[in-house]
Amino acid sequence: MIDTLPDSPSNVPVFSVGELSQAVKRTIEGTFERVRVRGEISGFKRHSSGHLYLSLKDDQAVLAAVCWRGSAARLSIQPEDGMEVICVGRLTTYPGQSKYQLIIDQMELAGEGALLKLLEERRRKLAAEGLFAAERKRALPYLPRVIGVVTSPTGAVIRDILHRLADRFPRHVLVWPVAVQGETSAAQVAAAIRGFNALPEGGAVPRPDVLIVARGGGSLEDLWGFNEEIVVRAVAESGIPVISAVGHETDTTLIDFAADRRAPTPTAAAEMAVPVRAELELAVRNADLRLLQALNRGLADRRKYLDALARALGDPQTLLGTATQRLDVAGERLGNGIAAYLRQRRADTAARAARLTHPRQLLQAKGRDLAAQGRALDQAMTAALHRQQARQERIAARLRPQLISAELRDVGERLRRASLDLHNCTGRRVQNAADRLAAQGRLLESFSFKKVLERGFVLVRDADDRPVMAAAATESGQAVSLEFKDGKITAVVGATAAPKRAAVKALKPTQGSLL
Repeated sequence: MIDTLPDSPSNVPVFSVGELSQAVKRTIEGTFERVRVRGEISGFKRHSSGHLYLSLKDDQAVLAAVCWRGSAARLSIQPEDGMEVICVGRLTTYPGQSKYQLIIDQMELAGEGALLKLLEERRRKLAAEGLFAAERKRALPYLPRVIGVVTSPTGAVIRDILHRLADRFPRHVLVWPVAVQGETSAAQVAAAIRGFNALPEGGAVPRPDVLIVARGGGSLEDLWGFNEEIVVRAVAESGIPVISAVGHETDTTLIDFAADRRAPTPTAAAEMAVPVRAELELAVRNADLRLLQALNRGLADRRKYLDALARALGDPQTLLGTATQRLDVAGERLGNGIAAYLRQRRADTAARAARLTHPRQLLQAKGRDLAAQGRALDQAMTAALHRQQARQERIAARLRPQLISAELRDVGERLRRASLDLHNCTGRRVQNAADRLAAQGRLLESFSFKKVLERGFVLVRDADDRPVMAAAATESGQAVSLEFKDGKITAVVGATAAPKRAAVKALKPTQGSLL
């Protein structure tokens, strides 16, 4: 509401704070409805609600900015402090703090230098994870049945690929249409690669044997979707070999490092995917011709070998003639042998018939034979009985008590001599051990300090009964003990000499004073 005071010195209207704030808001938003602002990000903060708060600054001013959660999810880059960006949005005011701010709808890196810096940092990060390792790359199939192509269905790229495949070797091609530029391109390309990998073997839609990810040339900003991390990871995780054909030969994207093969152009990718059909047919024909020639050479060599064997075998008629002659001779001999055998059988039969005419003579001869066999059997049994009796007598002779007693006496004598030898040997070993022990004892005794005492020396000990090895180890007034060969006395270091000499003389007049 606008009020005019009657006693005001001018006609300037009076606004409330809220009215003035709304008027300024409408003015700014109407004037700067759509702006592009370039600056460096500072004070970046991601709120728990998903909104982004930051400031854009340069060497002259600072502009507050905010990106709502819905727009933040669609940003093509992840904002960071120190990043130089170009933001697209609208300018508005925040009446609560009496300031103006930029509502960001889009954000992109400012300049190719910033893009290259971000690209290099991302490349190092993914390389450190091993996504670009050479051992991860797989060989392409020689002749794939199905080829999957991830590209825009309306561009010249797909037509070049299809035309090249038709010229070289027509194959079944599946095209997954995606956007190859813009904010949504990275997500669509990654989804297409994962979609092809998700196709089951033997399903209604055939699963490709190789994938081609293709796009025409463009600037670094145009190709940026193929540098996104989501696309690189999808290519690295693909179970189907991937050929990268993004841009021209001089263009390099991160997908080129993760792919199994990199093609300089989409047309070159089609050439990598399939061989030339005419060349393959020519190679097959050449292989057939070489196989036929090898077979002909093999048959010719074997024919020559058989001819050589045939010449080495000689004339078959001569070999068969000799065998035929031997067969005739053998047949004649066989006939003569059969005739002689029949004549002999007839003669034997006649002789047996003649013998049967005299049965009494035959019975007498048979009886004589049986009597002779009985006598021979009786003689054999008598001889065996005699041999058994002789063997028993020899065994009985060896078992006589006198022989056993003599054997026992011999064994006892040998046992007594062995016991005596054992006793003597044990005694000698014990005596030898005792002698060695005595020698060791005498040697040990010779090293004893008591032998030294017997030669006139004295052992000095301190109050703890430890030997005193040097004069520096004593001090005046210290009590010590003196050990002689025949006893011990006590003394004090540094005391008057006369009483000590008297005490020493009273004990052993020949010793003298030690102090």
